[in-house]
Amino acid sequence: MTNQKNYYITTPIYYLSGDPHIGAMYTSLSCDVLARFKRLDGYNVKFLTGTDEHGLKVAQVAEKKGMTPIEHCDENSQLFRDLTPLCKFSNDDFIRTTEERHIKGAQAFWTKLMESGYIYKGSYSGWYAVRDEAYYDESELKDGPNGSKLAPTGAPVEWMEEESYFFKLSEWGDKLIAYYTANPHACMPQARLNEVLGFIKGGLNDVSISRTNFDWGVPVPGDDKHVMYVWIDALSNYLTALGYPDESGDMATFWPADVHMVGKDILRFHAVYWPAFLMAAGLEPPKRVFAHGWWVSEGEKMSKSLGNVIDPKTVIEKYGLDQVRYFLMREMTFGNDGNFSHDGMIKRMNTELANDFGNLAQRSLSMIFKNCDAAIPEPGEFSVADEKMLNMAGEALLQTVRSEFDQQAFHKVLDAIWDVIRAANAYVDEQAPWALKKTDPARMGTVLYVLAEVVRNTAMLTAPFMPDSSGKMLDQLKVGEGERDLGFIGKSGLLKAGTPIDQPQGVFPRFVEQE
Repeated sequence: MTNQKNYYITTPIYYLSGDPHIGAMYTSLSCDVLARFKRLDGYNVKFLTGTDEHGLKVAQVAEKKGMTPIEHCDENSQLFRDLTPLCKFSNDDFIRTTEERHIKGAQAFWTKLMESGYIYKGSYSGWYAVRDEAYYDESELKDGPNGSKLAPTGAPVEWMEEESYFFKLSEWGDKLIAYYTANPHACMPQARLNEVLGFIKGGLNDVSISRTNFDWGVPVPGDDKHVMYVWIDALSNYLTALGYPDESGDMATFWPADVHMVGKDILRFHAVYWPAFLMAAGLEPPKRVFAHGWWVSEGEKMSKSLGNVIDPKTVIEKYGLDQVRYFLMREMTFGNDGNFSHDGMIKRMNTELANDFGNLAQRSLSMIFKNCDAAIPEPGEFSVADEKMLNMAGEALLQTVRSEFDQQAFHKVLDAIWDVIRAANAYVDEQAPWALKKTDPARMGTVLYVLAEVVRNTAMLTAPFMPDSSGKMLDQLKVGEGERDLGFIGKSGLLKAGTPIDQPQGVFPRFVEQE
């Protein structure tokens, strides 16, 4: 396809001071669902994830474990890489900031900023939080125990003084405001854009971008006493994974990124520092930074001390992968915070997956298998109700879903699909095909054909969320692998009458709590 559209989506690279938890799974999952949808919609997609491996905190964790920093990174990075097969993520690349391709690219990016006149050497003194890898203004601090000071995140801070290179962020306030005024969807949701604009309008100070108090980092070109501050090192991964500084190849194809998906805690770095760095280096800023909310567990903030941190492997083993993928994308308005609760999970599984979707597919296909010689029936003339149902589940639904995906409104995508599933369940009850079997078998065949079409379309549109379960439904309908992209939604991909089907098996079992 010569005129194929390109789409570049990234997770943040995950910091290696801890193990992967549900938050990392959630960010990667949202990118995976979007990447899968775009591929089905004919895009050439690049989906990137990876790990952020430098900085004082990583060096300190490694030392506590009696390891070298790279030994610790090799071990921990693998845990994040293991999320891909565990959660069936479809990322095309996994970058580590300790890789040669990244180090070379990050140094080239630094050199470009230096040559553009936006980096200078000075000295820095200020309140530094090791946990956040960030300096904070006196005005941002909170009082801690015993007269200590805390960062706005609650992390302890210490006073630090050191020689440092600085980026002239103070020169970018007006340019960033002009950029966001012209591109209001470049930071989403709206509340996050307001936050970013408020921060910029409060006045930007030059930002320290190197460190001399540790050496676990990318050496500053031409000054080995300094290593790059984690944020300039880490953020440049989005470029180095595309082969930067070579601006042909993947850089020419995929930059600027369509979506950087991040947690709201790292919004400032992505929506203030990063676009300024890029524009200073003569590169376009990303088309969008989307900052999503956080999960709490059973109504409480997750913390190791409370022992309520949710491990992806444990919940997947308990509930099933597609069920967890569905719940995470369905339970909260994407962009807001959400609550991961056992009861909420079971309710979604049993009402929406088993009762609504599973039951629609199972009863429709079972009636076809039993009453239509185990083959897709030949439809007669469609009634007004049939046409309405087919239109609702076909091109109209695709249009809604496409538009909501472009806003990263995953919960609204699922709302729209479930409106159709519920309407189809009501249509079954109204049309009563089991009664038509005796009175009008031809009409029964038409109704069952309409239902099979609804199952086909909804299974195709839920595939980005639940690839295995939706795939099983399409297998049961004998939809070929080459007929599952969105070009086949609605009238373009109608099921062929006479296609034999096997006895259908339930796809979404009800969850029964073990005693």
